[in-house]
Amino acid sequence: MAVIGLGRFGMSLAGELMRTGWEVLGVDADEQLVQRHSDALTHAAVADCTDHEVLRQLGIPDFHNVVVAIGSAVEASILVTSHLLDDEVPNIWAKAISHQHGRILERLGAHHVVQPEHEMGERVAHLVAGRMLDFIPFDEHYALAKTLAPPTATGRPLGATAVRSRHGVTVVGVKRPGGHFTYATAETVLEPGDVIIVTGETSAVEAFANLG
Repeated sequence: MAVIGLGRFGMSLAGELMRTGWEVLGVDADEQLVQRHSDALTHAAVADCTDHEVLRQLGIPDFHNVVVAIGSAVEASILVTSHLLDDEVPNIWAKAISHQHGRILERLGAHHVVQPEHEMGERVAHLVAGRMLDFIPFDEHYALAKTLAPPTATGRPLGATAVRSRHGVTVVGVKRPGGHFTYATAETVLEPGDVIIVTGETSAVEAFANLG
């Protein structure tokens, strides 16, 4: 895995990738930044990746996954992504700092475009405004949330409470106080204090989480 851009987002991503067993090549044009993080990476290089030949000398087109984590330098982000697309890198993840930046990256052909600040803001807004313990949107209209089991869903098997038909959500996991998450089935009986994972249309998930 190659991560181009070693700012806060790039290093946070690289650190998590390494924690899960990936070898990571981290690249940045800032020599001091690379020196600061070199011990935390499998490999590190000081390079200006807007130069197509430099990218090729580093062997980055040979990577299956490349993350363009360049921050506020929009032109550099677009140029590096374009070089990677020209070299037919199979899986390009690109960070965008605005909707407009993201649209440009998508039109170029980046396989995955992420907007960390926007996505985190959306996630936190749902947590602040309701009873959810966690919230993950999958697209504009579908989400997964962690919340406490509302009274309407406790005391009887899930199949009998008809959560899906009544509220438009599916309970996919449950965690007893002090226990671990396990799959939920139609026979699962939720109890007050249980933490559950539900999924469905965003509006339905929000409404169900606020029933308690």
